[in-house]
Amino acid sequence: MTSHEFSSAGNSNPIRMNDKRGSSLLSNPNNSLAVPFSTTAKLVYQVPPEGGVWAYFHINSDPITSEKKTNIVYQEKEIVVENVCGKEDALFLDTSGFQYFHHPAQHKPFNNDEEIVREYYPESIELLKKLTGASRVEILTIRRRRRGQVEDTPTSRQPVSQVHIDQTNKAAVVRLEQHLASEAAELQKRCFKIINLWRPINHPVYDWPLALKRTLCDFRSVEKKDAFPWALVFKDREFRGSWKYLDGMTPDELVLIKCVALYTLHTGFEDPAMPAGSPPRESIELRAFVFYD
Repeated sequence: MTSHEFSSAGNSNPIRMNDKRGSSLLSNPNNSLAVPFSTTAKLVYQVPPEGGVWAYFHINSDPITSEKKTNIVYQEKEIVVENVCGKEDALFLDTSGFQYFHHPAQHKPFNNDEEIVREYYPESIELLKKLTGASRVEILTIRRRRRGQVEDTPTSRQPVSQVHIDQTNKAAVVRLEQHLASEAAELQKRCFKIINLWRPINHPVYDWPLALKRTLCDFRSVEKKDAFPWALVFKDREFRGSWKYLDGMTPDELVLIKCVALYTLHTGFEDPAMPAGSPPRESIELRAFVFYD
């Protein structure tokens, strides 16, 4: 995976002219809908098991107990998460590890897996080519997330509530060999990355929004000793750097997250500043290989 700068074509669409709750509300701290400059939330970090034991986490729930087996210990830490509304254009994939865009999806309402594959996949492939300058895109996985749902399947899950990264560099090569086995040897000679395309669906997200540590933590602020790999039967602990989120992201907005060649930490979190009556979060994320000539 050689270095490749992302295309400046990705900056073509500004995020917002005004915040959905009204830019004038920023100056009115007594208004319950005022846009927060930051919020303080309890983020859940993962602590590796003692004695050098390999950490593991079962991605699927036990059919009897509904629990996901793990030997990882969880630790809450109170963190200030900055709202980047109005400052989105200062964040770029190559320097922050994530970038926000305004681009409404043509496909809606994301309720049928077959329709998602038939309609959302092709438009996402073309969008990723446009935003990253890639010459080829191959969809790897897709997840719909709805907080509070009972169903837990590979394509429909709860929001992830622990700080994590999506992929290690080594695992990315393994996924390439699994997903595109007949071409993997040749494709590894090209510059490639895995990108997560994340967006809200059906309504704006105030409930359990996505925090990104600048790299959703700034990946430049993450030290390797602060992260650890685990086996997912499908990385990470880290207390430095500044966390970011975009308050009230709408279905017309999306964020691209780099999944390899850096540490891009992210997590869903319970926002104590969430407006009363906000519906449970619904979102969709699509991970894809992007290749460059």
